[in-house]
Amino acid sequence: MANIQFSPEADQAPMQVAGLKAAFNILERWGCTKTQQQAILSLPRATYYKYRQAPESAQLSHDHLERISYLLNIHASLGMVFENPENRYGFMKMANHNPYFNGRKPLELISTGSFAALYETFKRIDALRGGQW
Repeated sequence: MANIQFSPEADQAPMQVAGLKAAFNILERWGCTKTQQQAILSLPRATYYKYRQAPESAQLSHDHLERISYLLNIHASLGMVFENPENRYGFMKMANHNPYFNGRKPLELISTGSFAALYETFKRIDALRGGQW
């Protein structure tokens, strides 16, 4: 009898590809430029274009997967807070005068590429829906 072993990375590949595609779609809906998308996902330019063309070829690090997870969770939180699409997809480009944002747009903060900015932005948006921190 053959001893078959499965790689955990291979088992997760379809979920990673789906997550990457969803992240690209969300960033597009938020009106992100290609440069902003590269910074938010922490992808070099050539890698970004390669993954856009062939997402199944993506080799995502733990950092990339966490970034994608935060993007998906921000999107889900916005969907719970706002019923109308203009707010759901436009919120990230609106000036926000709450603490932490101090008049800046959430997209402006996460476009720096800082993982901490992505995390802090998620935390504050999640709080809008009643998430507890």
